[in-house]
Amino acid sequence: MFREAAEAAGTVDRQLEATASAVGRVADELRRRPVDAVVTLARGSSDHAATYARYLIETQLGLLTSSASPSVSSLYGAGPRYRNTLLLAISQSGRSPDLLAAARAARRSGSRVVALVNVEDSPLAALADDVIPLCAGTESSVAATKSFIASLAAVAHLVARWSPNDALLDALRRLPGKLAEAWALDWSAAIDPLTTACNMFVVGRGLGLGVAQEAALKLKETCGLHAEAISAAELRHGPLAIVRREFPVLVFSQHDATLDGTRGLIAELVSRDARVLSVGVETAGATVLPACNDEAAIEPILQIQAFYRLASAVAIRRGLDPDRPVNLSKVTETL
Repeated sequence: MFREAAEAAGTVDRQLEATASAVGRVADELRRRPVDAVVTLARGSSDHAATYARYLIETQLGLLTSSASPSVSSLYGAGPRYRNTLLLAISQSGRSPDLLAAARAARRSGSRVVALVNVEDSPLAALADDVIPLCAGTESSVAATKSFIASLAAVAHLVARWSPNDALLDALRRLPGKLAEAWALDWSAAIDPLTTACNMFVVGRGLGLGVAQEAALKLKETCGLHAEAISAAELRHGPLAIVRREFPVLVFSQHDATLDGTRGLIAELVSRDARVLSVGVETAGATVLPACNDEAAIEPILQIQAFYRLASAVAIRRGLDPDRPVNLSKVTETL
């Protein structure tokens, strides 16, 4: 896990160069033939990348974006009407039966299927109208790291070209170097609090919610820690009631319209004597974890890169092997 996560900068550098033509072609076609909505299709870490895609597409393109429920097609045999939509399918292996069933159903009902997939000769790639390879190469650790970051980069690349957004394109050119910087950040202040934790919240909002979901999953997978991902807005709608003294909360923030609200939440959590680990936002009483600043859409990618190093360290401190999580295998094929 540690070695593969460290390869993310090189992975993204290769991907941006190798997929420039494919991404440009898809973006040009989507501008020529606009769609009415976008539907994402994914499971696990890829579905967290889809959360990021939803916020980025809706904020940059104003297109309604929703997440498909694969079992609607694979188990219930129902066929939602996908006419004039884009189905954005994200997968590392590209061979989970439920994703394939949903993608086939969407294509039959009139959706354009674009696959962001790491295995280029996979069944998902074969049935898609367009394929954008993730270029992550072999990933042996059960916990996906560089393939998740590659998924985020591919989403950002497509949206930057589709919108188009020159500032985001410039930020993507900086991304490989910034990822290397993020990997070197010192998050060791979070190791002790997470080593002794049993339950915690991982908080994000907007563009950062997907990486909060991903971080919570990795804490479960690799550290055996019950971590619940939640929106900074939703935390106030009930779940805040369980926050007690020393309750750990890891908060991701990015420099956009969500920042002031997240700052306010951090201050409120501190006032409740929670153990707040704040990524990049300094608030009295919180433990600040350093972050690399950039375009708001890129900051979550940099933050999850720094987090992966922390997750590996916490797993080892808790006496676990992050490469071989209990009860899990590398490829999960759901029906």
